[in-house]
Amino acid sequence: MASRSVSAPMRILVIRLSAMGDVAMSVPVVGALRKQYPEAQIVVLTPAFLQPFFRGIEALEFVSPDFTGRHKGLKGVLKLSSELGRFDMVADLHDVIRTKMLRRILRLRGAKVAYIDKGREEKKALVALENKKLVQLKTTVERYRKVFLALGFDLPPIAVPPRVRYSLDAETEALAGAHEGKKWIGIAPFAQHQGKIYPLEQMERVIAMLSQMPGVRLFVFGGGAAEREYGERMEEKYGSVVSVIGRIKLAREMELISHLDLMLSMDSSAMHMASLVGVPVVSVWGATHPYAGFYGIGQDPQNAVQLDMACRPCSIYGNRPCAYGDYPCMRGIAPERIVGQVCKAAGLPSVAVSES
Repeated sequence: MASRSVSAPMRILVIRLSAMGDVAMSVPVVGALRKQYPEAQIVVLTPAFLQPFFRGIEALEFVSPDFTGRHKGLKGVLKLSSELGRFDMVADLHDVIRTKMLRRILRLRGAKVAYIDKGREEKKALVALENKKLVQLKTTVERYRKVFLALGFDLPPIAVPPRVRYSLDAETEALAGAHEGKKWIGIAPFAQHQGKIYPLEQMERVIAMLSQMPGVRLFVFGGGAAEREYGERMEEKYGSVVSVIGRIKLAREMELISHLDLMLSMDSSAMHMASLVGVPVVSVWGATHPYAGFYGIGQDPQNAVQLDMACRPCSIYGNRPCAYGDYPCMRGIAPERIVGQVCKAAGLPSVAVSES
């Protein structure tokens, strides 16, 4: 597609309000847009706490919506549209009720608008109980890129983010300790929905095995009181474990993640945060599946640990109740298998691996 002729700097609004992983997946696309159109004014509408994901992209502007306060309801969206002003282009990467209202208002003011095709019918077929179509769907990153193509931009296929290492501040350095001579492995055991969480008692066995390996330091990531309690318990129980939950904010977490040798995660935002800085990820999959298009950009498909089961995937987001009641797709994965894949991906001595 030919590049749009720009006689004056364009004003472009990019909208993605949640969730963490989905916002993180938008970053390489926004970065590619900035590279292709250095003179454009790019405004990103996203919550303030997620804006550190866009670190490294020059000259972005941000607007943080307040949907529980002054931007609540239709009147609030109207107020937000007035505060935003006029745009030449609007890229809605979310396509929910609020963003539909907002983009319609901005279209009436002269903006050209395009929005994401979420591929709902394809995803229904992927998780169908009968006649399941187990095929690789378009990635979310590619779906985002297609929005900009629909607006007329010349945006080539999105490049894999390079390996970067940010500087650590004194607080994070003190928390993490010395890296030299050690393998730093992040562990993010949590996800938004139960169908994406490896049983925590089995994850503890993974942590126990990895913590016994010489020269390995483990960092537990998460958020919230229950997750913090779990992380602190792992730290107390296993000497090489550091829980960062509740100790540093997201921007500092991104800096620490950039120094990891590997991240072990669920189908969750941690996978995408690590992908943004080129850190390899071993991911564990249960009710969901990489074929849905949410796999970390640039990640090796061989590092997705999962079971072949006729019922998988049963959910796109992991929020459907399990037909068996206890998610055997997760419980059936032996901790030894996960540890074996972590060792292989991180260049650690191999361990005996279960056939499960």
